[in-house]
Amino acid sequence: MPKTKRSNQKKHRSARRRKGLPRGPHGGVELLLVQSVEHLGQQGDIVEVRPGYANNYLLPQGLATVATEHHKRMVEKHKARLAEIQKARLSSLRQLAKQLGQQSVTIEANANDEGHLYGSVGPHDICNALKKQNFSVTPDQIRLEGPLKELGLYTVKVHLGHGVEGELKVWVVPTVTEPSAKGRTSDEGKGGS
Repeated sequence: MPKTKRSNQKKHRSARRRKGLPRGPHGGVELLLVQSVEHLGQQGDIVEVRPGYANNYLLPQGLATVATEHHKRMVEKHKARLAEIQKARLSSLRQLAKQLGQQSVTIEANANDEGHLYGSVGPHDICNALKKQNFSVTPDQIRLEGPLKELGLYTVKVHLGHGVEGELKVWVVPTVTEPSAKGRTSDEGKGGS
């Protein structure tokens, strides 16, 4: 009796494998990627892989699912919706780039008489100045050829993403010192008795 049970189990397994996964035009298994997989494809792509790769890695890890006709239609609808969202996002990024082009930022820095800064002005300083003007830009979006080390007017590129870049005028001016602070002596500033 045990021999017939094993042979029946083998038949059922092989029938499940042949029936369960759709074959692609090249004989591999056709899957829909649920998540992006390096060297294979992006989320929503339909890929053809070997059956072992599908059964042992992609399907158990939840990285892919079987590419049925229903899934393919759903992906196409989702891609169309994503394209509309991307178009709206590009439009808002272009608008932001246009607004940044019309702005100028003034940053105060300590400098000597020749106009050389004691420190430098970097992306974080420019980002903080933009936040004061209600622009949300991250320091990694600001593209400098090097730190700004002298007083003057600079044109800085701002990479907003998706190929959209804007330009911003940055004024680096010397720090204004208060005249009342210069007149005090060290004893008056301590408030001693």
